[in-house]
Amino acid sequence: MSGNGLAYSEQGGEAAPELAQEAAPTVTPSASAAFGLFSSDTKKNEDLKQMLESSKDSAKLDAMKRIVGMIAKGKNASELFPAVVKNVASKNIEIKKLVYVYLMRYAEEQQDLALLSISTFQRALKDPNQLIRASALRVLSSIRVPIIVPIMMLAIKEASSDLSPYVRKNAAHAIQKLYSLDPEQKEMLIEVIEKLLKDRSTLVAGSVVMAFEEVCPDRIDLIHKNYRKLCNLLVDVEEWGQVVIIHMLTRYARTQFVSPWKVDEVVDEYSENNFYDSDEDQKERDQKLKATYTMDPDHRMLLRNTKPLLQSRNAAVVMAVAQLYWHLAPKSEAGIVSKSLVRLLRSNREVQYIVLQNIATMSIQRKGMFEPYLKSFYVRSTDPTMIKTLKLEILTNLANEANISTLLREFQTYVKSQDKQFAAATIQAIGRCATNITEVTDTCLNGLVCLLSNRDEIVVAESVVVIKKLLQTQPAHHGEIIKHMAKLLDNITVPVARASILWLIGEYCERVPKIAPDVLRKTAKSFTNEDDLVKLQILNLGAKLYLTNSKQTKLLTQYVLNLGKYDQSYDIRDRTRFIRQLIVPNEKSGALSKYAKKIFLAQKPAPLLESPFKDRDHFQLGTLSHTLNIRATGYLELSEWPEVAPDPSVRNVDVAESAKEWTGILGKPKKEKPTEKFYSESEEEEDDSASTSSSESESDSESEKEDKEEGSTDESSGSSSSSEKSTDSESDSKESAAKKTCRAVNESDSEDIKKKAEGIYKKRSRSSSSDTEYSSSEESSSSSKSESDSKSDSESGKSRNATSNKVTMQVSVPTKTYELLHRMSGKGLAAHYHFSRQPGIFGDRMVPVQVTVTNTTDQKIENIHIGEKRLPPGMRMHEFNPIECLEPGGSVTATMGIDFCDSTQTASFQLCTKDDHFNVNIQPPVGELLLPVTMSEKDFKKEQGMLTGMNETSATIAVAPQNSTSPLIIERVVKAANLGVVPSGQDNIHRFAAKTVHSGSLMLVTVELKESSTAQLIINTEKTVIGSVLLRELKPVLSQG
Repeated sequence: MSGNGLAYSEQGGEAAPELAQEAAPTVTPSASAAFGLFSSDTKKNEDLKQMLESSKDSAKLDAMKRIVGMIAKGKNASELFPAVVKNVASKNIEIKKLVYVYLMRYAEEQQDLALLSISTFQRALKDPNQLIRASALRVLSSIRVPIIVPIMMLAIKEASSDLSPYVRKNAAHAIQKLYSLDPEQKEMLIEVIEKLLKDRSTLVAGSVVMAFEEVCPDRIDLIHKNYRKLCNLLVDVEEWGQVVIIHMLTRYARTQFVSPWKVDEVVDEYSENNFYDSDEDQKERDQKLKATYTMDPDHRMLLRNTKPLLQSRNAAVVMAVAQLYWHLAPKSEAGIVSKSLVRLLRSNREVQYIVLQNIATMSIQRKGMFEPYLKSFYVRSTDPTMIKTLKLEILTNLANEANISTLLREFQTYVKSQDKQFAAATIQAIGRCATNITEVTDTCLNGLVCLLSNRDEIVVAESVVVIKKLLQTQPAHHGEIIKHMAKLLDNITVPVARASILWLIGEYCERVPKIAPDVLRKTAKSFTNEDDLVKLQILNLGAKLYLTNSKQTKLLTQYVLNLGKYDQSYDIRDRTRFIRQLIVPNEKSGALSKYAKKIFLAQKPAPLLESPFKDRDHFQLGTLSHTLNIRATGYLELSEWPEVAPDPSVRNVDVAESAKEWTGILGKPKKEKPTEKFYSESEEEEDDSASTSSSESESDSESEKEDKEEGSTDESSGSSSSSEKSTDSESDSKESAAKKTCRAVNESDSEDIKKKAEGIYKKRSRSSSSDTEYSSSEESSSSSKSESDSKSDSESGKSRNATSNKVTMQVSVPTKTYELLHRMSGKGLAAHYHFSRQPGIFGDRMVPVQVTVTNTTDQKIENIHIGEKRLPPGMRMHEFNPIECLEPGGSVTATMGIDFCDSTQTASFQLCTKDDHFNVNIQPPVGELLLPVTMSEKDFKKEQGMLTGMNETSATIAVAPQNSTSPLIIERVVKAANLGVVPSGQDNIHRFAAKTVHSGSLMLVTVELKESSTAQLIINTEKTVIGSVLLRELKPVLSQG
């Protein structure tokens, strides 16, 4: 096992036993007796409170041990919360451990009191002891109050980079709690999950995959690079982690590999009629088989690495591997799980129940898997009814011509069981065997007829129902059996059995013409006392006899119909009216009366006796949905096999990436430098023929390497130290590149960005643990990340382009502001907003909006915040932090994020103060729904070629000669829309590229200057609506004087 796993077993894994050992010695026999005697006495708790307030650590420790003992016994110790929480800052490590054990239990119940100790928990997150850090995070995530979501978010981010795998494991657990508390944090949590998925510790793997399944199970792209690592770590992960990972990998494999079952179908096809084939034919067939299917090495790796887990002591792990083989392995290999599943039948009854349910589903489709273990499914007298029924189901599924005689002898014993429910199920099983295996149909039928003389009414009733179904398959030969059943009608009282006999007599009344009228006479006498089910069949019998033998039964049928006319049940009354109108012709009778005989005596299809487990195979085996046979909440369906396998190279991990991974955490960033230099030189030779300075080459390689690492993931998730280092080199390279290309606008902008980043970094370093200070530091740290790390920012699988496009910083930030709230409407509170064009502040789908609030009154305005939101479907909003107080004449700028879903729809919400609320709207210009993208001219033309036809809109505009200069056109276009400039080799053609913020669809803009002071404006994009609106907005910008 890895070093991380060892650390867990020494420290984390022994935490609970250690606490138990500490608590145990304090409970002596006399003490425990006293404890039980005074447990309900309030003075006892007062004594504990005094001990907790004592200045002696020994007294506090003794009190905490007794309190943890109370919790272990299931007693309520919540009233001691205030006294316990005071000791959370204790310097004694043993007291601290027990306090956190207590807090983990009661933090959710006593949230208000727990909030008072938030700052202590935050300090504990930096404690040298890993158990304290992990416990503090667990307590913090247990306080289910929305106001501390930002604090929890920061704590999780820090813990995800902790040196201890035990703390990182707890960070993964906290992700799920935070997501359930505030789903709006999803994008930021995905970043943390992406980072933790790269963790090589076996302790973390299971927990982070569980977080992945809860938060973003559809983000398969996060698994690509980690797939092989997870397969290899699987054997060493703890048991419940193995279960989660196996289920996730099953879903992943169904989307990435082609079906291995096709080869089995081909083998079956070629195996027929090949006895007389020559050797040449045999060779041709073998070649065809080889060409048909070749298993992907990654697919084979998954099957190979999960196979040893079939020997696991944990039944859930064995079941998980079994379902993986069932859903992913070739049919010829799936049989290896049967022995392990049969072994689980020696477990307790709950495990047996689940395993047998899954075996029942498997045995329907692939009988051969379990035929060698037939005797393992024989019923024992000690089995509960639910287990007996499932075993019987499996035996019925496995029945064939070879073993049916053995099974029928076994079933004869089961019929005599004292468990009547099981005996009835056995009779149904005999009926199914008789239907499926024609050789024993007569034998089974004779055996069931013998059971009609059984003393037990339930057995007789079930036999009648099954015989009825069997007779429908071949009624011509069984007139005697129908007569025999008619004689039993006087003795049988079970409604279903009586109804079945009446239906048989009515259906085949022409074969028993003497008995049928007499049966109707007897049942007419007892009509009023019969069950509704039986009454309906008496009416049907009367109708059929009226149509076939009206001389004898006309009056009798009319009598029965009159009884039904006044019955209490409306079902009986309705059926009576329907039958009377249909069979008794009168003036009101419709056209259907002519066809009454055909309707009632039509040939009925024989019923199919099928297994109740036949329809369960569309649920994934081993899931709750499969057990309940109904879709449960949170169930994730297995997708169908793809026809063509997706690109397997997405699972390749670069050497540079694997070397760089987690170096920030391990504290060895210096080892990166030679690797960077090596790769930068080789890549420079490929990309650029001209030689450049060393700093520039390093920065280029850094950005290229980050793009490689990202693949199809959302955002780079390297450690903090390495990201800061790459940020510095990137900003340097920006300056040098700006000088070389002689773009004054770019140069000034990069300097502004650098200044902003420096200011933000200073702010960040001064941040403290208080709530308000934290929120500002979070805002600033995220903005600094978005500004300085923009090259490696999100270019996810959402974008359809295959080239390595990078989000770049904008050339120009528009100074145009829009009025949000007029001072007259806002009672002295004025608000304006503008779009800051800073990507990734609140997640990669949010458009950042800076709101400036001004107090024009002579009194201070308190608690300025966002109230009720009225957003169109799909639109989301990240609110700015409440402004506690705004002095007279004061002005504050806050940043909020809005996901406009790539539309110019209005975001309506309330801007509230302590006393008032005002309805306001933000409507974005279409140019602000974009993020600039850097790409080469070659890539631009390639992408443009793929976005033609309906994806292209164009217009010809008049341009004044003084406005046709290159810098002016670039300035005007970039001010109007957030586009990145693409280098162009022609002076008269200007190209711009961006992607939409929400969906990541490319937006390509071309301005081609023509002769006679005209220009052609072309926009290529999948988002045709946005493209046409952008065209409409850019036309006046370029044509104005």
